[in-house]
Amino acid sequence: MPELEKSMRIREILKYLPHRYPFLLVDQVLDYEPGQWLTAIKNVSVNEPFFTGHFPENPVMPGVLMIESLAQAGGILAYLTTQSTPKDDLFYLGSISNAKFKQMVLPGDVMTLNIKCTGNRGDFWKVHGEATVNGKLACVVDILSAMRKNNP
Repeated sequence: MPELEKSMRIREILKYLPHRYPFLLVDQVLDYEPGQWLTAIKNVSVNEPFFTGHFPENPVMPGVLMIESLAQAGGILAYLTTQSTPKDDLFYLGSISNAKFKQMVLPGDVMTLNIKCTGNRGDFWKVHGEATVNGKLACVVDILSAMRKNNP
């Protein structure tokens, strides 16, 4: 029996994230193991809308958006694990802790997003995220999120 494809391009990602431009911050999922881990990438382009104000003369990706990228990757892992989608459930950020920024992320960088599930109890999910550029740690964070029914 052939092994299932464990990568996703943007059309598949859009099924698992409610975010859209300019707030969709995951471009590709490279590999994952439901309930365990996920590896994705964010291609950082000079055309990102946040660079017009952060900072025009020296563009740097804001740290909060590095964390948001990791949170979105964690959301994809949670959806894959629960076999759910944003049509049924939404994941909301509950808390961030132990956030550290080790290097700047600049236009042209490819940020690799590594997510590891560190706990799940009921509707609450804990993940540890690390963002790297060229193998160097750029950001690390622990994220708690809560799943709630989507009531449009």
